[in-house]
Amino acid sequence: MKSRMVDRVLVATDDRRIYDTVIGFGGECSMTATDHASGSDRIGEVARGIEADVIVNLQGDEPFSNPDVIDAVISVMASEDPPDISTAGVPLRGEEEYRSPDTVKVVVDNRGKALYFSRSPIPHGWKGPNVYSMRHLGLYAYSREALLRFISLPPGTLEIAEGLEQLRALENGMRIDVARVDGFQGVGIDRPEDIHRAEEMMRKGIRKEGGKTACIGEEQ
Repeated sequence: MKSRMVDRVLVATDDRRIYDTVIGFGGECSMTATDHASGSDRIGEVARGIEADVIVNLQGDEPFSNPDVIDAVISVMASEDPPDISTAGVPLRGEEEYRSPDTVKVVVDNRGKALYFSRSPIPHGWKGPNVYSMRHLGLYAYSREALLRFISLPPGTLEIAEGLEQLRALENGMRIDVARVDGFQGVGIDRPEDIHRAEEMMRKGIRKEGGKTACIGEEQ
């Protein structure tokens, strides 16, 4: 809601408890089917029924994605040569994170275009943080057309192997640009113990112009 570039915010869920909670505090929520294979598939169901030029998918396992990060990802879509999809990456914090399968890494070219995403250490051999390999943040912006095309495609072999839905786009020739956000780290919810870290951060208080943009928070 604090983003400068988002016109409408919705929560997409298949859980009635979450729906009731969001409606209870005055938010907008949509119930979806229970059999979606990925977050983008869930978002796509909602996107079919709304009017927006850009759809932002803010996933529930990245609760600390702040407004500046959201705006950075949307700004990529507002460039003169927008990609099909934009997302965000931050510098890796060390070799342990680089080698962890819970950390999704993204490698980009000199223009910020995603070359590959992986749970494996990429590129090979830790030599310290660099501009080509980053930790991927689970935040996406799609042109509406690209999102609807994406969810019409079958899961790809690389997507299945890595367990990463964004590889479906790369396998089908879709362009993903990555906004580098150096000043943000956050806490992703990858395993049960991460929930306790996130709750502790919350207790401590850590927390545009043009076409219309809708941000749909997909409950995980």
